[in-house]
Amino acid sequence: MRQLLSAALICAISGPAWAHEFWISPEDYTVDPGTRIKAELRVGSEFSGAGYAYLPKRTSRFELVQDGTVTPVEPRIGDRPALNVDVAEDGLVVVVHETADSDLTYDDWETFTRFFTHKDLTGFPQVHYDRGLPEDPVKEVYRRYAKSLIAVGDGAGQDSPTGLKIEIVARTNPYTDDLSEGMTVEVLLDGAPRVDTQVEVFDRAPNDLIDIHYYRTDAQGQAVFPVEPGHEYMVDSVAMSATDNDDPQAGPVWRSIWANLTFAVPD
Repeated sequence: MRQLLSAALICAISGPAWAHEFWISPEDYTVDPGTRIKAELRVGSEFSGAGYAYLPKRTSRFELVQDGTVTPVEPRIGDRPALNVDVAEDGLVVVVHETADSDLTYDDWETFTRFFTHKDLTGFPQVHYDRGLPEDPVKEVYRRYAKSLIAVGDGAGQDSPTGLKIEIVARTNPYTDDLSEGMTVEVLLDGAPRVDTQVEVFDRAPNDLIDIHYYRTDAQGQAVFPVEPGHEYMVDSVAMSATDNDDPQAGPVWRSIWANLTFAVPD
């Protein structure tokens, strides 16, 4: 199911700090067997951001999945790029990364409003008021769940659920499948499809221009969007839930979880 938001709304909600994504950024999305896969861990907005050195305390899970085999990624402290490993076999490699929790404080209600409007978080702001919470400050804890698709050799294979709390599963292989009808992704929360939820798609052209489009998942939790050869894509979806704490002075009152998927379409 496709549903784009208006260009005016896209312009109105693009890019400030409250919209930062976390993603896996491969040096190359297609590599030969026996060569190294290298990828940065990035934080930024509008598909532009700095790479970060690997720190174990910021990482809960880091692994490669290929044809059902899970291989832990074990960088050294300070490694950059964080992913730099040999892969011997042909096939689709799915890089999986889960961060540790981080806290964030919104000092003004307007900034928090822009965030939940941008990410189309269900029930806001009413669910905030229903809990008797003040408009500021708003304290949030967040965690990121990122994946990336890399083709080794022929790139054959399929993405599948990896058990992340929230994740985006590619139901189309962008390296081997027919893309004339678009790229299909599925958004899962606790393993179940997220129905009628926003999916944000960042499209980087070969000239580095970025387009951002918004879609909604259908009754199966899936969204379909057009892709073009030579382009790089990042797909993002966010969910928010209440913490057990109702005192903003004591700690976070909301928990956000972010799903992200990157891939490229060969020329």
